[in-house]
Amino acid sequence: MKNLLLASVGLVALAAGSASAADMPRREAMPTKAPVYISQMYNWSGAYIGINGGGAFSGSNSSSGGLIGGTLGYNLQSGPLVWGIEGDLDWTRIRGSNAVNETSNRWLSTVRGRLGYAMGATGSVMPYFTGGVAFGDINNSVTAFGSARSTKTGYALGGGIEAALAGPWTAKVEYMYVNLGNGPTVGGVPSDFHTNIIRAGLNYRF
Repeated sequence: MKNLLLASVGLVALAAGSASAADMPRREAMPTKAPVYISQMYNWSGAYIGINGGGAFSGSNSSSGGLIGGTLGYNLQSGPLVWGIEGDLDWTRIRGSNAVNETSNRWLSTVRGRLGYAMGATGSVMPYFTGGVAFGDINNSVTAFGSARSTKTGYALGGGIEAALAGPWTAKVEYMYVNLGNGPTVGGVPSDFHTNIIRAGLNYRF
């Protein structure tokens, strides 16, 4: 009987302890930290196609005019440095005159290298230098002697800044100095063509 009584007391004590433990508040789990957001760097590598347009001006013969055309290029990026090659072909209406002749240009093309530096928190803004070969026509018109036109090769130098827009689109603004050298001589009157170009462009990257 004594042993049965002791066993009963032990069972009651054990049940009371379990109930007390069940009534104790549970420890809440520590909140987990949100993952750190890392901005994705913009990648300039790859081919692109685009359009461009702007204006030209020069002190020679007070020439000026507009231009519009297409662009094709390719970039390779290593860290923040971006190397590329770009070509363009523009329809132009650039002309100027003095007391003896009028000089004009109706098309212009360049093939240039580009060296840029990707800036900003995501590298989506790229200032760049550019330079290469230029091609175009020079027309020399002299009163009472007629006119002559020839295709010439020269050079182009300049720079600009390009920035990423939504999706695969980028936009740029650039300046170039283009010199095609001497054009045809008509009635003993020589001609030449050099101009300053300021233009904007919109590119689509593949």
